[in-house]
Amino acid sequence: MVMLLMLGLSGCGDSTPDPVYPQAPPPDHLYDQSTINDEQRWTINNAHDPAIIKTDQDYYVYSTDVKTGGELRPGVMVRKSTDLIHWNWVQYALPGIPKEAGAWSSATNLWAPDVIKMGDIYRMYYSASTFGSTRSAIGLQTSSSPEGPWKDEGLVVKTDEHDKLNAIDANPVLDADGNPWMVYGSFFGGIYITRLDPQTGKLKESGYGQNIAARDRATEDGAVEGPYIVYNPTFRKYYLFVSYDSLFEDYNVRVARSDSITGPYVDINGHDMADTSYLPQYEIGNKILGGYRFSEGEGWVAPGHNSVLKDEEDYYMVHHARGETDKSWPYLHVRKILWTADGWPVVSPERYAGEKEQDIPQRLLSGSWERIVMKQEVDGQVQAEPLRLEDGGRAASGALEGQWSFDGKRTLTLDWSDTSEGTREQLLLLPSWDWELGRHTLVFTGMNNKGISIWGKRISQ
Repeated sequence: MVMLLMLGLSGCGDSTPDPVYPQAPPPDHLYDQSTINDEQRWTINNAHDPAIIKTDQDYYVYSTDVKTGGELRPGVMVRKSTDLIHWNWVQYALPGIPKEAGAWSSATNLWAPDVIKMGDIYRMYYSASTFGSTRSAIGLQTSSSPEGPWKDEGLVVKTDEHDKLNAIDANPVLDADGNPWMVYGSFFGGIYITRLDPQTGKLKESGYGQNIAARDRATEDGAVEGPYIVYNPTFRKYYLFVSYDSLFEDYNVRVARSDSITGPYVDINGHDMADTSYLPQYEIGNKILGGYRFSEGEGWVAPGHNSVLKDEEDYYMVHHARGETDKSWPYLHVRKILWTADGWPVVSPERYAGEKEQDIPQRLLSGSWERIVMKQEVDGQVQAEPLRLEDGGRAASGALEGQWSFDGKRTLTLDWSDTSEGTREQLLLLPSWDWELGRHTLVFTGMNNKGISIWGKRISQ
């Protein structure tokens, strides 16, 4: 019986019940021109650099001022949901660009807002800048409600053309002891972290703080931005998420971890996110999300600038992505985060529709799948390849030949021969909604022994 289980043979008296799949989510209605001037119908449209917070009743997302197909209005977009699936427009948080921030930066819209609740007060940190400039500022607004009205508290930090760093993309975060910090920075000069005064929400110490991630733009045309830190008490680690490269073309999300909120943050291969001497730099950081396309349905490009929600024992990544048909349309994506046995986050290949982690019957594993390898060096989209799992334990994907096995619960293992990209893939199974084909399916997400993210979805028996 044990031998049959490890070989992946079907049958074997498998008594695990069929999984409970999520219900069908609302349709996307991608590229709907009729919504351009109707904010109430935007739902997940025009959601760029989304940051999420949970209140007692709702989930709120705050995002950059953008508008496809028309003239934008500045003021920080606010959406809310009761289930992370159905999103409703709330309003603009602010009447426009705060005076001090606008005078310093000449900004025409506000970027990358993020909100944290301290006591009874919500603090919203926003960025004011112009594209390609380091004359930037992070400002602060406060309110007793996540929907406002908001009070201007002035600027928190600012940079100009003489500074090496860029004061945008703020993420306020609490350490394991409840002390507030702010991680920020973008493109120029890398990512910094500094203490916040718990009473004022402003910087506790002078200066810009400590550098915790960077890329050497003199030797490689790369960027690092959109930082977000989350603490996982199970593994007692801080996780730093950042976005690499161009937000229009090849954006992708990387993650590294540390025992301390101030770093050093290292990836699964021991590379320090602040080490600009290591080449090639695209190998630094676990790439857990990039552009992708399954064989059918809409593909996605330039996913990134994520936030992370810890909702009791569940974790979710919230980010934007651009549709491959027209990259000028950014959409809100929510994905379930799963955790490997050794404490690394991986994300679902399908957007969240209400799925729950649960044991999977072995009888559902053999058949035709598609498999995506999130190679570190690939710019743009990664294309899915067919994967076949046979009853006898044989696995085949493209030119790869190997074996598959199953732990009887939620972990599928693929062992490949004759490959330099990693020979063993540990994959976590999840019953999901197939957004491309409009039906239920099983997916997997995980990593190989070299830390490369592997995705898959079941197509048929």
